[in-house]
Amino acid sequence: MIWESVVAVLGILMSAGYFPQAYRIWQKKNADDVSLVTFGIFAFGTTIWALYGFLLKDWVVFAGFIVGVIGSWLVVTLAVYYRFIRKIPQKVEMSVSKKREMLD
Repeated sequence: MIWESVVAVLGILMSAGYFPQAYRIWQKKNADDVSLVTFGIFAFGTTIWALYGFLLKDWVVFAGFIVGVIGSWLVVTLAVYYRFIRKIPQKVEMSVSKKREMLD
């Protein structure tokens, strides 16, 4: 019982490692140096492991990976947002500005 508790706490702490990366992306409003492939693999893997722990009713596996699911998907979501979605209005605005310059 004690061993399971230690493993669960360590799994949660290890999975919390995604949150500093998510915070950095949010703080800098930039994710150009974040590997979407790597974090996509982490997000998919932690989701499968958390689902596996849930289906087996193994709270140690589930608890260890559910924090990783939240953190890894947060990194992926923020990276996609700041790398692709947030830049769309800027590109449209720039193209409108260029058209105005050409007309003047």
